[in-house]
Amino acid sequence: MERLQYDSYGGTESVRLAPFAMPKPKADEVAVRVAAASINPMDWKLRRGDMRMFTGWKFPRAVGTDFAGTVEEVGSKVCDLKPGDPVLGTVSIKGSGAFAPRLITRRDLVVEKPHTWSFIEAASLPIAGVTAWLVLVINAGLQRGQSLFINGAGGAVGHAGIAIARDIGAKVTGRVGPRSIAQGHDLGLSLALDYTKPLPDALDGSFDVVFDAHGSLSPRDGDRLIKRGGMVIDIAPTPYKFLLALLSQSRKFVIADVKAEYLQHVVDLATAHKLAIPIARTIALADAPALLASVEQGERVDGKTVIAF
Repeated sequence: MERLQYDSYGGTESVRLAPFAMPKPKADEVAVRVAAASINPMDWKLRRGDMRMFTGWKFPRAVGTDFAGTVEEVGSKVCDLKPGDPVLGTVSIKGSGAFAPRLITRRDLVVEKPHTWSFIEAASLPIAGVTAWLVLVINAGLQRGQSLFINGAGGAVGHAGIAIARDIGAKVTGRVGPRSIAQGHDLGLSLALDYTKPLPDALDGSFDVVFDAHGSLSPRDGDRLIKRGGMVIDIAPTPYKFLLALLSQSRKFVIADVKAEYLQHVVDLATAHKLAIPIARTIALADAPALLASVEQGERVDGKTVIAF
């Protein structure tokens, strides 16, 4: 079989389809035949080497984190899944490898796919949904009646954040692209702001939690938006923002840890029709290298791109 992989950290030029022989699953692992895999910003951040302290220096390295598919084989310690079961989940950040017809991942990184969902819908959920869950529920402890600001509310993580916050009972203001302003109410926002324009001074000190789901909010803007005792949480910090998070009790950064216990909460919310990640397009695996380069260079799409196998 072929998988998408790269031979060194850096640009997109090293990304290629290459033959790969998949090993047998270890005791706590499952082998999955992939039906769909979704593209996340994390995929190219890993390839650029932004997280090399976690991923190491062994090459070639595989690409892709989110997937949905069917269990083919289970390890000796896996008792609650069997071949033929539909699942969704992720592979580890260190291993990656979802952009391939088959993969191996740990049992604690997958959950059963609801039978009413398509594999394409299921593959869009893990990283985006769990990132928002970790930020708002685990780290921020968002409560009913609190106020939340989401920078990048129109993206997949932003969509998930809005849905989770509304289910909690929080009031959500979001900054989105100009094309999404008119859909702000449909997205679930109390107020939608154009990210190409400065933040209104009237919002200073208005929010219990500021969630930078895009990574483009300046530290100054984050500080001015939160109430006294509020919190700014980032999922794509620069070295400067990372340093601020270490030095300030009002700042945190979150890296997605898509364990089954967190993913199941997100799946339950989606099953109850309270959360859905929009799908912009589906592509073949052979088209993924060019598409990854285009998106990384700034192409904007309204929803997830999913690789269908």
